[in-house]
Amino acid sequence: MTGIATAYMDSVPLVALTGNVILPLLGKDSFQEVDITGITMPITKHNFIVKDVADLAPTMRLAFKIAQEGRPGPVLIDLPKDITVHTTDYEKVVIKPLLPRSDRLGKRSLETALELIKGCERPMCYVGGGVIRAKASEQLSTFLDLIDSPACTSLMGSGSISSLDERFTGLVGMHGTKVSNMLVSACDLLIVIGARFSDRVVSKASSFAKNAKIIHIDVDPAEIDKNIKSYCNLVGDVKVVLEALNGQLEEKLVHTRWMEQVADYKRRYPIRVDSESARSKEILKALQSQLPPDFFIVTEVGQHQMWAAQFIKHVQPGHFLTSGGLGTMGYGTGAAIGAQVGNPKSRVVNVAGDGSFKMNCNELATIARYRLPVVILLMNNQTLGMVRQWQTLFFDGHYSETTLDTPIDWLGLAAAYGVKGMHLGKDDDPKAVLNAALSLGEAVLVDCEIPLDDKVYPMVAPGAPIDEMLGVPEP
Repeated sequence: MTGIATAYMDSVPLVALTGNVILPLLGKDSFQEVDITGITMPITKHNFIVKDVADLAPTMRLAFKIAQEGRPGPVLIDLPKDITVHTTDYEKVVIKPLLPRSDRLGKRSLETALELIKGCERPMCYVGGGVIRAKASEQLSTFLDLIDSPACTSLMGSGSISSLDERFTGLVGMHGTKVSNMLVSACDLLIVIGARFSDRVVSKASSFAKNAKIIHIDVDPAEIDKNIKSYCNLVGDVKVVLEALNGQLEEKLVHTRWMEQVADYKRRYPIRVDSESARSKEILKALQSQLPPDFFIVTEVGQHQMWAAQFIKHVQPGHFLTSGGLGTMGYGTGAAIGAQVGNPKSRVVNVAGDGSFKMNCNELATIARYRLPVVILLMNNQTLGMVRQWQTLFFDGHYSETTLDTPIDWLGLAAAYGVKGMHLGKDDDPKAVLNAALSLGEAVLVDCEIPLDDKVYPMVAPGAPIDEMLGVPEP
């Protein structure tokens, strides 16, 4: 259930096959019967229960089509036990490739968007995971150059534009950069591309992009005007929409003063960490320095997730895998397994917290069984760090159920599954330890000691305007 909900929130195409009791026992509260189609209805694009084995193959084909078309998401097929043992004739069917959806993209909307783009002085692009899903990073880069605009991303949009691109200003929202949040508040045109105005980005809706007209580009019409009202919307596959806009921008726009302001903000407001919180940044920077170019970063959920998004340079779309919408603790280990199986020649690192890793650490057995060279970087502060940070900042230090002071021998746990373990103490050189771990070419768990009260800054207090940030020293 949690995995399906995670896929639903993050627009991941997934087909889930579940087993059920035999057909005559359905609806009778039989032993081990669950109404799985009813339970999952709110968190799937569609679900099926197969009651005739002859319908199985067509249902399977339709499920994969629904999961992938438009805005991707999970589809469930429930299989009563007797369906799984019956036989039927199978006919092969040639599957037609799915075409990008653009049937709702109107000419008038395109014309309005182009008028706004050509008439603005301070454009800003807010980019979400939809760009990665649509494989539209190249079109996005062209678009940014044509309209001479900076761009920020949501957590799920990390990697859609290279972190090394001069137009990139970092994350936006609760743990975004001060630069991104200030630019969203100062721009006169906000172009939202494949993003859904999450509360973690918007915070106080009435003050979000208060000086800007908003163009919203998304494949899902249900997202238009759901959280924030747009001035103009373009409904369609992000790649198709960007190609249409790029094709009609006859000449490159120039916003010299605006881009100079962007550059000035980036010089004045880099992400700074105080001495107490510097260790996490130091470890992650050391990790990147030891990784080959074609790496994948996977995360669990918590402070380490935000640090991985902030401090690691993400230069390839789809190479940063995390749970955004649901924030599923325990996501990382399974996702790292999937990433490694799908990309056997790449290095995959799961940046984990000790709290999240506990949720799914039994999957070390899977990693060992299939000899997957996944590296688990365990950021160990012996607490549920993000919850503790909120309790410190907003609840007067009333700490409840966040301290993880039961001693765990993480290296011993790894060894029990046949996985190598290494320890990175607070005073150890992270480059040396991480180089040794990555050089082994096999599964390794690296237990990294970090301070108890490391914090993720910058931070916007819940419900505050996004340009009012905590933990940002004045230049």
